[in-house]
Amino acid sequence: MKHVMLKIEGLQTSLDGEENSIELVTEGKLYEKGNSIYLVYEETEISGMEGCTTTVKLSEDKISMKRFGVLKSEIVFEKGKRTVTNYPTPYGVMDMEVLTKDMGYTITDANKGNVSIEYFVSLQGMAESTNKLNIMIM
Repeated sequence: MKHVMLKIEGLQTSLDGEENSIELVTEGKLYEKGNSIYLVYEETEISGMEGCTTTVKLSEDKISMKRFGVLKSEIVFEKGKRTVTNYPTPYGVMDMEVLTKDMGYTITDANKGNVSIEYFVSLQGMAESTNKLNIMIM
């Protein structure tokens, strides 16, 4: 297990063009298990998920993001595929549909790299947005 610095950038664009962005720099851990690479980090107040640990699992054709702690959730990203999951919100648990437009990652032997995901989200058909998530491993 290697200690790494992570820069996490998220951009959410609603259907009416309103943008909401977040940027977080935090310490994390990187390790390999089987054919997958894992990134683990603690959420902070900035992300609105303080008290949660996030694990990002990078596989050949799939990226999954699991949160544990105060809020529990799992989102699976597979290019061109639509997945449905339960997503906790301050208003209760909602059905969240995710359609992954594009995704990929590169990680060097020096444990530096980048994870990029572009996806569309629909929360019970009420809130819809296009999202970009970028994780830089520094």
